[in-house]
Amino acid sequence: MTRIWARIGSRPRAPRDSRYDWAYIFGAVCPERATGAALVMPYANTEAMSLHLQEISRAVAPGAHAALVFDGAGWHTSPALELPENITPVCLPPYAPELNPTENVWEYLRKNSLAHRVLDDHDAILDACCKAWNDLLATPDRLASITRRDWAKVS
Repeated sequence: MTRIWARIGSRPRAPRDSRYDWAYIFGAVCPERATGAALVMPYANTEAMSLHLQEISRAVAPGAHAALVFDGAGWHTSPALELPENITPVCLPPYAPELNPTENVWEYLRKNSLAHRVLDDHDAILDACCKAWNDLLATPDRLASITRRDWAKVS
């Protein structure tokens, strides 16, 4: 669900479908390098998060180390999570999504690529998620602008 602007008292038209199917975009960004890494998964759990961490680990610049912001999701804090050597988690306090720069990515993708659409099947959902992520990565200046935080700059 998302919101759209409409004249007071009007009922704007939007596509609607009562079927439900999900895909989860596991994504991480580096605002300084204006790049990211993601996987689109059919489920959100520790196993999926471990696969995502492996993907991020491959995307980290050689010789660099990633500080990855984690919120309180159960699959972020599980003892079974397989954390690569070149990633250090930075755990956010509870109920503080505004501290997580990637939350801006999800908001942007919902508003600009994924909301107000009816997709035919699960494969179409996966394709839409992959296209939305790849389109965002294709605009590195936009990616950096929506995820950069002054307090997180390298000194």
